[in-house]
Amino acid sequence: MVQINPYLNFDGNCEEAFNFYQKVFGGDVTINRFSEMPGDQPGPEADKVMHAELPLGDGQKLFGSDRLSFMGATTLGDNVQISISPVSSEEGSRLFAGLADGGEITQPYEKAFWGAEFGMCVDRFGVRWLVNYDEIGEDARRAGG
Repeated sequence: MVQINPYLNFDGNCEEAFNFYQKVFGGDVTINRFSEMPGDQPGPEADKVMHAELPLGDGQKLFGSDRLSFMGATTLGDNVQISISPVSSEEGSRLFAGLADGGEITQPYEKAFWGAEFGMCVDRFGVRWLVNYDEIGEDARRAGG
C-alpha cells in the first residue's frame, strides 16, 4: 500500500520548525543540508536544510526543507507538498505519470543521487506531489523496521 506523508517548505527556518515538531511529536529529527549534495553548492545558502525527516510512528513521517532564494519565498498553498512512497518502482512510475498528466513536471521521475527513484510534479489542480521509491526503505518496511 502506498504511504503518503506531508512535506513542508520553509523560508530558512526549517530546522527551527522541525526542532519544535520534535518537541511536540517526539522522535529523532534527521537533517540533510544542501552542502551535502554532490556538484555545485548553493553558495551562502549551502547550510540551509535540503531535507528534514521526523518519524511520527506507524511508518508515517513529516518531511520538510528550506527553499533556496532562487525559488522565491513560500506562499500559502505552495509551502505544503504531498510525498508518496510507493511499494515498487513500477508503482512509482505509474503514480507519477498519472499525477503529472495534464499538470507540470518540475523534476522528472528518475534515479536520484541518494539512490531512490524520485520526481516532482504539480497536478492539473495545483497540488504539488513528490514521488520517492526507495528500494532500501521498502526492504526495511517488509522486514518490519
